[in-house]
Amino acid sequence: MLDIIEMRRDLHQHPELGFTEFRTASKVVETLQALGYEVIYGQDAIDGPSRRGLPSEAVLEAAYERALAHDANPDIVKAMKGGYTGVVGILRGQQPGRTLAFRFDMDALPITESTDQEHMPQAGGFISQFVGNMHACAHDGHTTIGLGVAEALTKLDFHGTIKLIFQPAEEGVRGAYAMVEKGMLDDVDYLYCAHLGCDVPTGQVHGGTRGYLATTKLAVHFHGVASHAGADPEKGRNALLGAATALLNIHALPRFSSGDTRINVGLLEGGTAANIIAEHARMIVETRSESEETNAELEQRVRRIVEHSAGMHELTYEIEVTGAAIPITCDVELVELANASAREVEGVHTVPDEYAYSTGSEDASYMIRRVQERGGKATYMIIGASNPAPHHHPRFDIEEDSLRIGVEVFSGIAKRMLSDHAVPVSVLPSSKAGIED
Repeated sequence: MLDIIEMRRDLHQHPELGFTEFRTASKVVETLQALGYEVIYGQDAIDGPSRRGLPSEAVLEAAYERALAHDANPDIVKAMKGGYTGVVGILRGQQPGRTLAFRFDMDALPITESTDQEHMPQAGGFISQFVGNMHACAHDGHTTIGLGVAEALTKLDFHGTIKLIFQPAEEGVRGAYAMVEKGMLDDVDYLYCAHLGCDVPTGQVHGGTRGYLATTKLAVHFHGVASHAGADPEKGRNALLGAATALLNIHALPRFSSGDTRINVGLLEGGTAANIIAEHARMIVETRSESEETNAELEQRVRRIVEHSAGMHELTYEIEVTGAAIPITCDVELVELANASAREVEGVHTVPDEYAYSTGSEDASYMIRRVQERGGKATYMIIGASNPAPHHHPRFDIEEDSLRIGVEVFSGIAKRMLSDHAVPVSVLPSSKAGIED
């Protein structure tokens, strides 16, 4: 039997950034295979050209070698080389029927974990061994819940098919789209996604979420001409000046009446020395809006500003989309099923009818959209996990009892939906007092 606390702590010690989750994905494949799942991974699970924000070859290779040095299965990870770290586990029931999928993300963040003695991973001896990387958003918990669910479902007599989708590179909203483009969601009738924490305490579960924003992440490169800043400044073409011009005008964009918007230039860098006209500059930009259409318009305005800023300073430029997400609409029938399952789990004391609320962004949105476009239903849940610090903070941690709750909530959903006496989702009520759209 899996020890989910031990599993989570092992994953916490070995945090891997998006598309470099070689060790993590290797452990997922090993566990699923040992449980009797059909497993799809490597290039069979993720579309290479659709990956966004892929690290450099040098970064991928270094992460690959590090995974091997930390007991990743070499026979498994060789199929993932180059950043193909998606995994799908498939379990088939006694008879054909619905296909129910659960999605779990695996990646960590480029954050140096706190070494304060009151920080539980430090006190408990399972702090990150990969300095500069940290599980500061509970994805180690998500992966662990997925594996706990995998084990629990092997004991369930059911009709239909269960798919467990382990996604790379959620941070930066990069990895889901490539798994969608590979067709991993095309046969799914019902999809449940979830996040631990999000300011919801342990013991509280929300079957649906609202507020997630559409977003586009852009990497912009400006190319100019270097020259001596004192002797021949007019012979140069200042890439940093072009980028600075773009930054100021991007942040001057107006708000929209068609929906709340956010915009940010999160990075601006360029140049090499005080006496050299900057030949190259790079900026990282994000747009967000509650409206997919408004976000697209905001992105186009950013692109025009970049174009004209480069033109003013006689520069060339490139723009790369490094991540994106769209809004999420939860299907109320699945929300109600999730809430019903949660109410039967020991340790769950609060299951509000209201949706949880977040103005972040989630690339599971692409998986949800694909399922809904093909006539299926989906939802995005929040499973409470009390933590001592906010997400993406060096002292972030989760209360570990949330792992058991997550496993039991998901397992209960599967039992309700796929057992031979399951109520068809189509006949469930389509609305409920107190639930917001």
